[in-house]
Amino acid sequence: MSDASRHPLPPGFPIALDEGTSLWSGGRVATGGVPWKVVRLADAARPHLAALRRAGARGTAASSPVGRALARLLLDHGLARPVPPPRPGPHDMTVVIPAYGRPDELARCLAAVKGLPVIVVDDCSPDPGPLRRAAAAAGARLVRHPVNRGPAAARNTGLRLVDTPLAAFVDSDCRPEPGWLDVLVPHFDDPRVAAVAPRVRPDPGDARLLARYETARSALDMGVRPALVRPGGRLGFVPTATLLVRVAAVRDLPFDEELRLGEDVDFVWRLGDRGWNVRYEPAARVEHTARLAPVEWARRRHEYGTSAADLARRHPGRLAPARPSLWNLAVLALLARGRPGPAAACAAVAAALLARRLARLPADWSLAALIVGKGVLADAAALGHALRREWWPAGLLVLVACPRGRAARAAAAAMLAPIALEWLRERPAVDPVRYTLLRLAEDVAYGTGVTAASARARSSAPLRPDVRLPEGLSAARAGTWARAAANRIRRPRRSGGTPPEPPGTDR
Repeated sequence: MSDASRHPLPPGFPIALDEGTSLWSGGRVATGGVPWKVVRLADAARPHLAALRRAGARGTAASSPVGRALARLLLDHGLARPVPPPRPGPHDMTVVIPAYGRPDELARCLAAVKGLPVIVVDDCSPDPGPLRRAAAAAGARLVRHPVNRGPAAARNTGLRLVDTPLAAFVDSDCRPEPGWLDVLVPHFDDPRVAAVAPRVRPDPGDARLLARYETARSALDMGVRPALVRPGGRLGFVPTATLLVRVAAVRDLPFDEELRLGEDVDFVWRLGDRGWNVRYEPAARVEHTARLAPVEWARRRHEYGTSAADLARRHPGRLAPARPSLWNLAVLALLARGRPGPAAACAAVAAALLARRLARLPADWSLAALIVGKGVLADAAALGHALRREWWPAGLLVLVACPRGRAARAAAAAMLAPIALEWLRERPAVDPVRYTLLRLAEDVAYGTGVTAASARARSSAPLRPDVRLPEGLSAARAGTWARAAANRIRRPRRSGGTPPEPPGTDR
């Protein structure tokens, strides 16, 4: 755990309950967080939770030691999110731009960050002259690698030259929109935050099919909801196409230069393992030049997939394509065989056993029923996702066989229903048939990369599911966290000084 974990939130720092957090039993039980958990809080927390519910999305700042201790816990476990107001600059920070060729893109990027100190790292471009002229025209400092070492090494080279408390990694094909730092910088008032990522969107206005698809489904776009970024959460990582970092947090935790791809995932995960928080803030926006040539687009998705083997070796267990529970697998298997009655009975038994495990919490059986129902749906979606990507050969066979078999039709529904819901939610400027075909092509391209990398590494880790035991909810862990949280909030320091330290995060 980093030293930052021992610092309380500053006075006046506002938070709001996360959209995925639900309160039960009058605020004595909460569900949600990153990873998802069930939490019991002490009675002392209830007035503060009620104030957060009244404040809604705009949030509120706690003034008492108890309220600030609760806010610290809620933030660190993803049950709440920070909502600091934008703060106009100037901001004491440096921009680091790794570049390889594409001087026109670099010039556009430099224009977008005008007024800030900038370090451009030329990663041994074949023709360095245009990059040198673009950097000189913008007043940026240029550093050149004598050999090509990859984006991780370029970012590290730039970071070593930064002498400001904050640094922004901005890829040369990205252009931050005005006011981006005013939105991102206030997040660093929380001393546990090591990095904040904005929303990266493709350039608007292109009418080509892939451009319209990318507008709805860019690999760099993490969506409209703010999030705590952590493995096991709704956002397991953020891309470093544009990423603002606290230099003190990352100086001794640089990018892994052996990784040519996936270095952003590894970087974010290692920050979390050190106890730092990484946040996604979509209110700050960045434009990105998408790769829209069909072959190049598919090749890039394939390349993303090839990072899986290296990441699985560095982070064992985190790359499993699905983590279904045995109970949910049984329910889904019975439904696939057309036996809804036994499937409902199996789910009811699972809910009853879970309710028994949660009996110490002040919540009725409906909480256990909700958990089981959501778990079945989540596991069905995860299995369908794996059939489209990591298990794509089996997924293709499922789609071919679905007219002739009940089980194949059920598996095909698990594959295609999330895409249909995605289309209905996003309403992209692409008809549903072509959207579905492009989505499947994207997933297969990525999955072939995973398969190829796994074969080269002679490892099945990125392809192997992690089947959980019936206690997959880990109610015991949730109960332990809840007791710790309750004890911390019951005993604020009487001196009126800093609140007690929060317990460590569950992983």
